[in-house]
Amino acid sequence: MRDRLTLSMRASHLLALVFVTAALALAVIGAASGDTFYLRLGTEALIFAGLALSVDLLLGYSGALSLGQALYFGIGAYVSALTLLKVPSFWLAMAAAGGATLIASIVGGLIANRVRGVYFALITFGLAQVVAKVVYNTRELGASDGMIGIPVIEIGFGPVSVSAGNPVGFFLIVLTIIMGLYGLTAYLLDTPFGRVLTALKANEKRVPFLGYSVWRARMFSYVLAGLIAGLSGALYPMLRGFVSPELMFFATSGNAVISVILGGVGTLIGAIYGSVLLVLLKSIIGSWTEHHLIVIGLIFMVCVMFLPKGLVGFIRPRIEQRLLAGAQKPAAPSFAPARLEAGSAKP
Repeated sequence: MRDRLTLSMRASHLLALVFVTAALALAVIGAASGDTFYLRLGTEALIFAGLALSVDLLLGYSGALSLGQALYFGIGAYVSALTLLKVPSFWLAMAAAGGATLIASIVGGLIANRVRGVYFALITFGLAQVVAKVVYNTRELGASDGMIGIPVIEIGFGPVSVSAGNPVGFFLIVLTIIMGLYGLTAYLLDTPFGRVLTALKANEKRVPFLGYSVWRARMFSYVLAGLIAGLSGALYPMLRGFVSPELMFFATSGNAVISVILGGVGTLIGAIYGSVLLVLLKSIIGSWTEHHLIVIGLIFMVCVMFLPKGLVGFIRPRIEQRLLAGAQKPAAPSFAPARLEAGSAKP
C-alpha cells in the first residue's frame, strides 16, 4: 500500500538503518578498546527500548495509554530467570517468557479493554501494581530482594555459541532481537491491520461501519504489545544476573512513556531512540549529581514544549518530503530520433 503510513514507515526504516549502523560502530569501538561499560549500558538501553516499543504500539497507533506495561516486562524477566535457574537455556527461557506473557496479556487485555481513555490507563496501572505487590511479598520469588545468581549462559546457534557474558556478542544478539521486533511491528502496521489501528485512534465509532471489530483490533494490539514487552524483559536477567520487583513498578512504565515522548509518539523507531537517549542521560547526569532526575525532568519539559512531536517526529517529516519528491520526480525526456516506418516518408 502506497499511502502516508507507508511513506512514514519508509522514513522510519531509514532512521532504523542509521541506528543499526551507529550500534555496530559502537560494538566495533567497544571490542577494539576493551571498554565493556558502554556496551553493557547500550545493551540495557536496547532492552528497555523493547518496552518503549510496546508502549508506542498502543499509544502511537491505537491511542491507548498504558501506564502498566512494565507488568509484562517484569513477567518476562521473572519467568526467564526462573527458567535459567532450572535449565540454563536461552531459547527455552525466551519461549517460556513469551508463553507466559502471551497468557498474561490475554488476561490483562480482557480486563483493560472493557474501558477507554483515562480509565484504560488507570486499569493498566492498577494491574501492574497488584502483580508487583504480589511478587514483592512472595518469598519464593525473592520477595523485596528479588532473585539473584542467574547463571551466565551460552547462546547456541547450531555449531556456534556466544556467551551472555561476552559484552560484544550479547550486545549484537540483543540488537538483533530488538530490531527484529521493530521490523515485525512495522510490517504489521503496514498491513490493513495497521490501517484499522490508525482508524481507531482517529474515530473509533466509525470503524464498525467499515466492517471491522473494534474489540478484536484493540485486543490484538494489546496482546502484541504485551508479548514485545515480555520478550524484551526476558533478556534483562541474562544481562544483569538478577531481577527485582522494581521492574514492575510504575517508574519502569513511566520511563518507557517518557522514552516514547522524547523519541516521538507514533514513530516506532522514535521509541528506540528515546530509550537509548534516556538511559544515556540517566547514566551521564547521574555521574555528575545525585539529583539527576531533576535535570532529566527539566530536559523532558523542554522537549515537550519545543519538540512536541519528539526528536524523530521532528526529523521524519523532512525525510518523508525527500522520499515523496524522489517518487514524484518526472522521468527525463528522451531525445532519441524517432524511427520512420518504411513507406511513411514523404517525397
